[in-house]
Amino acid sequence: MADKLHFSLVSPERELFSGLVDQVDAPGSEGDFGVLANHAPFMTTLREGRVVVHDGGSRRAFDVRGGFADVTPQGLTILAESATEAAA
Repeated sequence: MADKLHFSLVSPERELFSGLVDQVDAPGSEGDFGVLANHAPFMTTLREGRVVVHDGGSRRAFDVRGGFADVTPQGLTILAESATEAAA
């Protein structure tokens, strides 16, 4: 079994998602990026766009406005200024 990535998406109102996933694609301020398990650590700001969470054959999507993404050895955390779940 392939390694899983721990992903958390948090807005000022609440945590919208937390769990183990295969991949997360996000709208970085300098371009879109994808994160898999064991990704090199980095931090970036986010622009308005869609975060897509891939797990097996399923996808969930969230519309975000601004914030930060932080990739650490423990996983990916997105602190969004605003986030809502969208249709994948």
